[in-house]
Amino acid sequence: MATELLMDGRVLESWARTAVAGLEARCEEINSLNVFPIPDADTGTNLLFTMREALAAIDQYAGHDRGTREVRQVAVALARGAVVGARGNSGAILSQVLRGVADAAVTGAVDTRTVRTGLLMAINLVTDAMSCVVEGTIVTVLRCAAVAVAEFPDDAPIADTARAAADAAAAALARTPSQLDALGAAGVVDAGGLGLVVILDAFVTAVTGSPPDRAPIALHVPRRTPPVHGGELVGVVRQRPAAWDVSMHQPNGAHSDQDFEVMYLVTDSDESRLSVLRSSLDELGDSVVIVGDGDGGWSVHVHCMNAGAAVEAGLAAGGIHGIRISSFLVDARDQRLRASRVSILPDQVKRGIVAVVAGDGAAELFASEGATVLRCDDAPVTRAQLLGVIRQMGRREVLVLPNGALSAQELVAVSAAARDAEHEVLLLATSTMVQGLASLAVHDPDREAADDAFAMSEAAAATRWGSLRIAHERALTYVGTCEPGDGIGLMGHEVIVIEPDVGAAGRRLADLVLGTGGDLVTLLMGAEAPAGFDTDLTDHISRRHPGVEVMIYQGGQPGDLLQLGVE
Repeated sequence: MATELLMDGRVLESWARTAVAGLEARCEEINSLNVFPIPDADTGTNLLFTMREALAAIDQYAGHDRGTREVRQVAVALARGAVVGARGNSGAILSQVLRGVADAAVTGAVDTRTVRTGLLMAINLVTDAMSCVVEGTIVTVLRCAAVAVAEFPDDAPIADTARAAADAAAAALARTPSQLDALGAAGVVDAGGLGLVVILDAFVTAVTGSPPDRAPIALHVPRRTPPVHGGELVGVVRQRPAAWDVSMHQPNGAHSDQDFEVMYLVTDSDESRLSVLRSSLDELGDSVVIVGDGDGGWSVHVHCMNAGAAVEAGLAAGGIHGIRISSFLVDARDQRLRASRVSILPDQVKRGIVAVVAGDGAAELFASEGATVLRCDDAPVTRAQLLGVIRQMGRREVLVLPNGALSAQELVAVSAAARDAEHEVLLLATSTMVQGLASLAVHDPDREAADDAFAMSEAAAATRWGSLRIAHERALTYVGTCEPGDGIGLMGHEVIVIEPDVGAAGRRLADLVLGTGGDLVTLLMGAEAPAGFDTDLTDHISRRHPGVEVMIYQGGQPGDLLQLGVE
């Protein structure tokens, strides 16, 4: 008990130093577990940086006389330093753990009341700070630690309280793979949760003189769902979140599709303006966390597509400074460049082709030509999905047939992330599946990759293409107004035909696309094409355009009744 009577601000400083040492020792281990919300391998780094800033703030805010450290002075300094220096989601949450301790430090000693109240206040602060709280993360681990000591009386030994909180956190960490799909799929515990356990264990060491005595925590567990196709991508890949692409997992089940992490500090503001800021950031992206230091300063964190808009939103909330913007795709590329060199297997030397495709028939068609297929039937393909497919192939050279499924900006971002000294990724300008088929027809794996890509792109560009679909609502186009049920013919992306009869629309579309000549017409029939429509259209082309060869494939794609390519 004599030791507990001396629990002044110096024990908090000792805690911070021990936590920094523990995070330094396990930083890479924590980083390796990082799969949620973005697998950017920086959770350990973020926690370490934040804790270092908290420790450095003691001298800045709590004076230089180490012999007279006051509990509240040191606690407030730790919280302020952590908020100002917070990095990432995990760092922002850690700052609120330290702020909770600071708010609870109202006596001259660090005791059970300080720990119990501090942890309970911390979970409230964290919950308020986050727009979306996800179970199975550092927040769950923090809550379990707080609940474990919530009923401890004020006079309970501080050593018992510290051990109970740390042990409860360790037990909660072991359960995280069963609580969060992304962790279960990857077969790991939560990275942020492990970091918090390291920090709480450091507190046990600071108040008792020795670390907790418990069995090691299993950081890797059996995957709850196996990787797609047993870890080797073959044939067709359905568009769904897969174990190897944990970057797609989000709290609401949606796909994460953000490019940037934005953080900055806000001053000269108030709760009302920060509430408006939170709403603005929620509209711009996800993983929104806004934390305060209790003294008029806030740290803001968001994952978003438009970093500039996130900064502008902060300007409307008050004075901002310390702006930090990082790109997930560039960071991922840099991690690959820093990764250890691995031997290239013979199969990895072969050039790979990725094709984004809709429809069972089209998927089988592209797969039969040697392409790895990424399906886009039910929802748009994300950059994360395409990047994941490219990486899982393990090929040194990959050609991508986007077939109009992603924008040029998205494709460039994926290419930049996937390309490094040992991997070349080339994007082909295929705007539709019929252009993709034309390019595949001239693919030659024995050519140099750049030459092969040029020849394939040239074949795609030489293929005029059109599509036929049914209008679902009234709309104004360049050639008039269409009504629901009308047949609409497009050449490229422009509407050129509107007919009440779908068959008439298809015939007129074929005539217009063939108006400037052509030797071969490829018809890729959609899932909703009327029975016999392909035969009728073939007969029409034969009568009106003698000598033109017609190839018919049952693509089964949704939306388009047919896609038409002319070479």
